[in-house]
Amino acid sequence: YSVENEEPLPSLEVTVPRDLADGFINNKRESYKFKFQKIFDQEAKQDVIFDSIAKPVAECALAGYNGTIFAYGQTGSGKTFTITGGAERYSDRGIIPRTLSYIFDQLQKDSSKVYTTHVSYLEIYNECGYDLLDPRHEASKMEDLPKVTIMEDSDQNIHLKNLSLQQATNEEEALNLLFLGDTNRMIAETPMNQASSRSHCIFTIHISSKEPGSATIRRSKLHLVDLAGSERVAKTGIGGHLLTEAKYINLSLHYLEQVIIALAEKNRSHIPYRNSMMTSVLRDSLGGNCMTTMIATLAMDKRNLDESISTCRFAQRVALIKNEAVLNEEIDPRLMIVQLKKEIQDLKDELMLVTGKQRTSELSQEELLQLGQSIETFLKDSDPDSSLDVGADMRKIKYCFIHMKQIINRPMTSGKKLLSQDISEEKNSNEELEKLKGLLQQRDNEINILVTMLKKEKKKAQDALSQLNATSAGSTVLEQSSSMSLEESQSPSRCFSLKEGKVFSSSIPRLPFLSRATGGKMSLGCQEAFEVFKRDHADSITIEDNKQLLKQRFDEAKYLGGKLNEVRNKINHLKGKIIQRQIQRAALAVSNPAEELTFDPVEDNLRMQIEEEKKSYKRVYSHFKGLKVEIEHLQLLMEKVKMKLQKDFEVWWSEEAKKFQEKQEMVSSPNTSTVYPQFIRSSQLLSPNSFSDINRDSPYEDPAEKNNSITFGNPTLKARTPPSSTTSIPLTGDSQADADILAFIKARQNILQKKG
Repeated sequence: YSVENEEPLPSLEVTVPRDLADGFINNKRESYKFKFQKIFDQEAKQDVIFDSIAKPVAECALAGYNGTIFAYGQTGSGKTFTITGGAERYSDRGIIPRTLSYIFDQLQKDSSKVYTTHVSYLEIYNECGYDLLDPRHEASKMEDLPKVTIMEDSDQNIHLKNLSLQQATNEEEALNLLFLGDTNRMIAETPMNQASSRSHCIFTIHISSKEPGSATIRRSKLHLVDLAGSERVAKTGIGGHLLTEAKYINLSLHYLEQVIIALAEKNRSHIPYRNSMMTSVLRDSLGGNCMTTMIATLAMDKRNLDESISTCRFAQRVALIKNEAVLNEEIDPRLMIVQLKKEIQDLKDELMLVTGKQRTSELSQEELLQLGQSIETFLKDSDPDSSLDVGADMRKIKYCFIHMKQIINRPMTSGKKLLSQDISEEKNSNEELEKLKGLLQQRDNEINILVTMLKKEKKKAQDALSQLNATSAGSTVLEQSSSMSLEESQSPSRCFSLKEGKVFSSSIPRLPFLSRATGGKMSLGCQEAFEVFKRDHADSITIEDNKQLLKQRFDEAKYLGGKLNEVRNKINHLKGKIIQRQIQRAALAVSNPAEELTFDPVEDNLRMQIEEEKKSYKRVYSHFKGLKVEIEHLQLLMEKVKMKLQKDFEVWWSEEAKKFQEKQEMVSSPNTSTVYPQFIRSSQLLSPNSFSDINRDSPYEDPAEKNNSITFGNPTLKARTPPSSTTSIPLTGDSQADADILAFIKARQNILQKKG
């Protein structure tokens, strides 16, 4: 290779001799020529490198521009030595410590501005970011350092979460922070470099400056980047953990090269910044608001010739990129608010001096009234040359315009309001009409239902009235026949007329049992009778026993439910203990990785306790389930017993009502059994269906009696007058006639009973 310090740009020419082993036909390129702004050989001192490369960028950062310096090259070519420096001699200090010294020296010299300096140190190892300046993890392992994540806002500005900014007021504090970060860096020995950087490191200096009394703040940041060395795995022969590191390093450098290639192309619309964390962090440095300087380090050995040519090509691509660095100035909002308030107050004071009045932001009530009167006078005045004078007060002028606009728009708005009111009223009336139609339809349906029910009730009443008329008619016929036979022995008062029969039938109330059977409420007397019947019934003891047993089972189920909850809570508590124990063991394993995880008897004991509690839970739950089935069975039995008791009471109440009616019949007509009936078989004296309807509709009729009932429907029967007697029933001797007589007397007793 040869270096030519030509003007304006020096060049580096690399010659690759043709290898005869490749054959006579060899089209490989033999000469490569690259131009750079500066070329330094391996004898160049660190102060020369700083003055030529870093000092101009640091001056731009002090002036308010963003700057970046990064070193690129293969492993062992001197990137870390150039950026950070050597630790043996003071003169071997690299760009970072010299830049810090220069910046703080300039800050002390410049007293016209107020400067604030912060420092951050980011390491990107295996595509994961770590904060090297976290004070809680000083000189600790890589895994213990806080992980830094990338966040992007709506304006596509990159923000680094968990990356700490440490304030440095002087050079000593800044260097201490640098040394702290260097101690936490990932360094390993490889066949090509005894102290190879296995990660990318970005040391950033944040500078903010402000002139006293000025509302403008200048903010700038200076990135000093030390990239990890690219290496060919075939040459180094590494494996295992170092091989994984090399893959991540080469991958991130490959993505960096892709971004540089995309930026160098003018018509490229998409730049793949998000492919790696390093390109995302250096987005502004590579293709944005930043002044970027790249240092290409070369190892000019014959075996590294291909890597050196590749590095030079990469540097040539970087040189094609043009960034637009702008001055980063922003206005301090707090100072701006103070200045604006002061300006407003000054203007108010000047206005008060001119007008002689203290002005407020709003007009007073008195001023508003005066303005209203002035506007009314102006509008009523018919003189076209009249004017409205309110003075040089913008508040009054605005109020006048607003007031006059309201007056002009008032008729229009009132007309619109009337129209909108009419529309809304019409809409409301239509809705009200629809509601009334729906309500009317609902009432029509209800009336139809009620009319149908009334018709049914009227039909029932007519049926009952026809039965009553038939019964009354039958009793009248029988009384007439008995008066013909017992004219001497019985008084006329003994016979029931039709009117007396109706009055008697209406005087006896309906039984409560019938009213309850038809859906009404049980009367008070019926309720009292039911309580007495229930107390004396045989099933009452069974009901009370079932109640007591059901109460016991409910109490037992409540106790078992509480026990189930207690066992469940205990199981959850034991699980929490196991989780806490596992967390403690994991923390212990992280702090002492050399110690192997062994069997934990405490955790095993907790798991055994959980198994025991689970067995207990299953046992109690099975008992609880059986209790639930038993409680449901007891409730069903009680319902059946109550229904049986109610049916028995209804039968008993019906029988008691029959007995009471028979007693009333015996008291009212004691000589009924001595009456001699007279058979009238004429259809003119009695309706043919009277007794048949009574026998069919009577709820108290015995089936045996029903079979023996007679129907007066045969017109061929002739009347027969029995002998007159008051002590016994005379029989004719004819078996058929005697049977008819006895059946007639029994039917008459039934009819009189129905009449009651």
